[in-house]
Formats: sequence, structure tokens, C-alpha cells
Amino acid sequence: MPNYQDEEHVQDTHSNKGEGSHGHHHTGVHEHHDHHNHAHEKMSGDSHNHGSHGGHAGHGHGNHDHGDMVSDFKKRFYISLIITVPILVLSPMIQEFIGVDLRFANDQYILFALSTFVFFYGGWPFLAGGIHELKDKNPGMMTLIGLAILVAYGYSSLTVFGWEGKDFFWELATLIDIMLLGHWIEMRSVMGASNALEELIKLMPSEAHKLDDNGNVYDVPVSDLQNGDRVLVKPGEKIPVDGAILDGKSAIDESMLTGESVPVEKYKGDEVIGGSINNEGSLTIQVEKTGEDSYLSQVVTLVREAQESKSRTQDVTNRAAKWLFYLALASGLLTLIVWLMLGYPFDVALERMVTVMVITCPHALGLAAPLVIAVSTSISAKQGLLIRNRANFEGARNLDAVVFDKTGTLTKGEFGVTDIIPNKGYREEEILIWAASLEQNSEHPLAAGVVNSAKEKDLQFKRVSEFESITGKGIEGLVDDKKVNVVSPGYVNNHEMTYDRETFNKMSGEGKTVVFVLLQDQLIGMIALADMVRETAKEAVASLKESGIHPIMLTGDNEKVAHWVAKQLDIDKVYPEVLPNEKSDQVKKIKDKGWKVAMTGDGVNDAPALATADLGIAIGAGTDVAMETADVVLVKSNPKDVVALINLSRKTYRKMVQNLWWATGYNIFAIPLAAGVLAPVGIVLSPALGAVLMSLSTVIVAINAKLLKA
Repeated sequence: MPNYQDEEHVQDTHSNKGEGSHGHHHTGVHEHHDHHNHAHEKMSGDSHNHGSHGGHAGHGHGNHDHGDMVSDFKKRFYISLIITVPILVLSPMIQEFIGVDLRFANDQYILFALSTFVFFYGGWPFLAGGIHELKDKNPGMMTLIGLAILVAYGYSSLTVFGWEGKDFFWELATLIDIMLLGHWIEMRSVMGASNALEELIKLMPSEAHKLDDNGNVYDVPVSDLQNGDRVLVKPGEKIPVDGAILDGKSAIDESMLTGESVPVEKYKGDEVIGGSINNEGSLTIQVEKTGEDSYLSQVVTLVREAQESKSRTQDVTNRAAKWLFYLALASGLLTLIVWLMLGYPFDVALERMVTVMVITCPHALGLAAPLVIAVSTSISAKQGLLIRNRANFEGARNLDAVVFDKTGTLTKGEFGVTDIIPNKGYREEEILIWAASLEQNSEHPLAAGVVNSAKEKDLQFKRVSEFESITGKGIEGLVDDKKVNVVSPGYVNNHEMTYDRETFNKMSGEGKTVVFVLLQDQLIGMIALADMVRETAKEAVASLKESGIHPIMLTGDNEKVAHWVAKQLDIDKVYPEVLPNEKSDQVKKIKDKGWKVAMTGDGVNDAPALATADLGIAIGAGTDVAMETADVVLVKSNPKDVVALINLSRKTYRKMVQNLWWATGYNIFAIPLAAGVLAPVGIVLSPALGAVLMSLSTVIVAINAKLLKA
């Protein structure tokens, strides 16, 4: 592969050697109330601790993966639902409501046995979760459900064994079913947890070709290598360790690690990074850094630290559940005291109290968020937005700034021809035909840019023979039996050829790479190439500005290239030549203004910054690591989808708030009636009517969720 750039130019474009990785995946135990960010203890070999995720904390999910939890809720839901059918048939209150009498001797004991099974089997995640939340002194949805089912089960059991009153077994069973369904819907709709750091480590090859003192090659595990060992890296292989080249030269593709768009020419004495790809020549490398000292390991550490330092978020549903829990306790006790003070028997007052406390836990609340989440996840998937972290996605509605990585995100990550400057007597197309015909035989990314440009213009290629590469200078060959060269500025300067220096300096100043085309040793023109800007990036930046969100560009590329791209996109704020650890620092500085920040990137190099941002967005055409580590993945690699994502987040949140009002509005109406506020005028909410109101609010919540549109 030729090198079209002088060594000084290579240095210029690669001033950021060692840009970092990216990733902040949040393993979510996706309860509809508690979307915490988790440190990835699992990745360091420990069990996967679910922190304060109430529902699962006491639920035996310590070492289970996300799929196990989804299937566990699904199984509990279906089994509980099947047992609920005979509970409803046997329930005296339901029979009374529909006007039938199916009572028989000892039926209440069968009802009790079936309800006991549903209470302990279906209700266990909520009871255990409630205990965990109370231990954390942070009651939420789990505590609220746990309280309701405990009160309903305890009181109903008393009525079976002689206490005066009506049982609430049907209420208990349906509440458990709906809450299990809500959990299952949400967990299924949200993409499962995955191990970002394990994906990073997968970038490293597991074996290396070690050379002994006699030059013999042995394949050994990378973990066995020590500083000072020599390894052979063949063309197309990944470099196994950080080290220095002892022998050989090649173009190394470091784009996944450093964000550098052009493969970097490396010679004897140059340093190489483990995980980068050796494109062509064979290299002998001396090992300099192994294990935790290596570049990739440091990136992993940065990501882990960023993940662990993220704040733990709680969504709106959990806050609503917390207040309802306190309301249930207060209104229940108040109801009991007032009814006793009014002279009613204890069993009547207790029934009122139980009715109030059971009604305070609305079935609809369990579905309010999960249904909206399921619909919004479905819409987003159709739009090519894969949501991995719900809490951070929902927070996108409040973003102040979106930080874009340049290479592969705002640009295509591939070169294209931007200018052709012909010398007098030649046309642009002629220059392109001579150059592209010769470049067909080259593997260099710049060559691909020239060839693609000729193909786009439907130009006919000429016949090539005697093709050869001139190390560090360019390429040469016979095209239709005429000598053609495509060379670097250094070659032209060394041969003291005259050219339009002003135009050359202007194009170089814009960060473009310029090659010269020679025909029969005569300079016939210049071709300028650059990493091509995505058209959709321009539209995305304009839309963000209209919404009052600041677009910012962060890149490891040099200042000239960065400002040229920013100018085309009308981005005002640019941070060029930024190293990986500096990327995350830069995001922190932006956050220090009090701004909510999203980071958009496509490679390993963006990891610490993505981890530090409030929302991490991966461009789908990027690396597996990028996709594994982001909160949201844009499948179509379209920056405009960032705007669509923010809009969907706003609509989803609005719909969720509406649903919470519908769900809790039922309570605002039903609790005073259940407590007996209108008892003096003969109106007391019967449990049967309470069930109708409950069902109605659940139906309204379900319909409202379905009305969410992209």
C-alpha cells in the first residue's frame, strides 16, 4: 500500500495517537419503577449485583441474566393467571356481582388454598422487593404492591377462619396478575443487559505468534507474553499487544481505537497498539505493555469507573408509588380510627380500612409505564432506534447539548474526491480517468475514494500494466502504455515541479489530503480528498439548533480537518485533537455548566465519553462494542435519528405522565368513597364497584398508551 502523505502529514493527522474507547451500558433490571445504572461487577468476575432493584433483589436473581428474569416473570404470570380463573369463579363477591350462586360446602377453603398459592408464588417478587426497598428506606412500587397484597391476603384469610367480613381473594389474584404482566411487558420490550467490557476485551486476539532467539515461530496465548518478547504479526491480523516495531513496515488501521480516519503508515521504531489491525506487511514487534498496563485495559478501567460513578435514577412511576404507599398507610389508619370513633364495630371498621388500602394500589399504575414503554420501544425499533437504557432514553427530553464524534458519525469514515485542479490544457475528467485507472490496483482508502468518484461519474477505466508502489511516495504504472504516477506533495517538491501552491495550501488548510497526477513525468493536475460529510448530518445539526439544543463536535482528528467539517455542518463549538481520557473530561466540562449532555459515537475510541454523558448514542454501522455499550443504537447510521430520538423521548414522557394521572386519578376519586366520606348520606363504595372502576382505569391506560405515535 502506498503512502500518499509525507511523514509530517502523517504526524499531523495522527496527533491524537491513543484515543480511547467507549461504552456505558447499563445492565438494567427493567422494573417499571426502578431503572438504576449498575456497576458491572459481573464483568470483573463477581456476581451481578442488582443493587437497589427491589423486585429482583430478594428474588433470587443475583446471578441470573436478563433473559432468565424475563422468562421468570412470564412463567409466574401465566401460572398465576391460570389459578386466578377458579379464584374468580369461587369468589362470593364476583358471584354476587354477576348474579349467580355457585357456592358449595367448604368452597372457601379451596379458594383460600388457591389464593395462598398465587400470593406466595406470584406475589413473591413484590414481597421480597418491598422488604428490600424498606431496608433501603426507600419505599416504591414494590412496597406499595407488597402492602396491598399482604393486607388483602391477611384480611381475607381471617374471613375464611371465622372473622366477619368479605374476602378480597379475587382482588389479590388480579392485582398480582396485572403487576406481573406489567413487569413482563416492560422487561421484554427493553433490550437485555450485555457486557460492554467483555466486548472490549474481545477486540484482543487470544493468541500471538511468538519468535524465539533462533527466529522460530510458536503460537502462544497472549496472556503468556512478557515485556521484551518478540511477536510476528501477519498481514490482516490484529496486533496482540502494545509494542514497538523491530522489523517491517505497514499501514495500521487504528480507527476503532483512536478515531483516526486514515490507516497510519508505521515503520521500524514506531509504536503500535494492541487491538489495531495490520493491513499489509509482516511486522516483528517487541512487547512493551501487557495486561493492565495495555491501552485497551486502561480504556476498560476508564469505562468501568464512568459506569460506577453514574447517578442512580428513579422514574416517575416509582415516585408516584412512593407517595401512594404513604397515602395508603395514612388513609387506611385514618379510616379505621374514624369508623371506630363513630361507634362502628371493629370488623366493619377493619373492612373499610382494608378496602381503602387495597384500592390505593391501582392496577392501572402497574401498567401505566410498561405499556407506554412497550409501545414506544416498538415505534423506536421500526424507526431504527434500539433503546437499551430506558431511564437515560426518557431523560433525552431534557438535553441541552449533543456531542458528536466526527469520524464515522458526522462523516462517512471513507474518503471522497472534493476538488480536482487540472493544469492548463487538461480537463477535470481526464485527470480523474488517468488517476482512477491506476488506483484500481491499490488497496489504500484514498485510492478507493478516487476510484469510487470515477465510477459515480460513469467514466471508462483504461488498461493498466506494470503497476508498482513507491514506498512513502505514491504509485506508478503504465496506463494505455503511458507512464502515470499518483504521488504525494513530497515527491513533487523533491522533483522541484511547479504547481499552484496557493490552491494547494488552501485545500491542505481545510484538512484535505492532496495527491498529484503525473502523465509521462509531466504534472497534469491535483486531486483533493477528504472524509466525506454525511448529508443527513447537516439536517440533524440544523434541527437540533431549531430545538435549542447545542451541537458540539469532539474528535481526535487534527484541527484543520475538524474545523473544515464543522464549517460545512455549521457547528460552532469544536474540540479537535482530543485524547480518550480528555474526551470524557471534555464531556464533564460541558456537564459542569449544568447541561444535560448526549454523546454520539461509533467506535471503541468514544467509550469513556459515552460513559460519562447523560445519554450514550451509538451509530449502528460502528463497532460491536459501540452497539453493546450505548443507551441507544441508531441502526441506520443516520445522525438525523438523534433528533427523532429526542422527539420520541418527549412524546413518551408526556404519554407516561398522562397515564399516571389516569391511574392515580381513579384513586383520588375512589379512596375517599372507600373510606366512607359519603357514608352519612348512604353512599359507600362497595368492593364490587371498586373493581369496575379499577378495570375502567386500566382499560383507559391501555388505550391511551396505544395512542402514542412517532
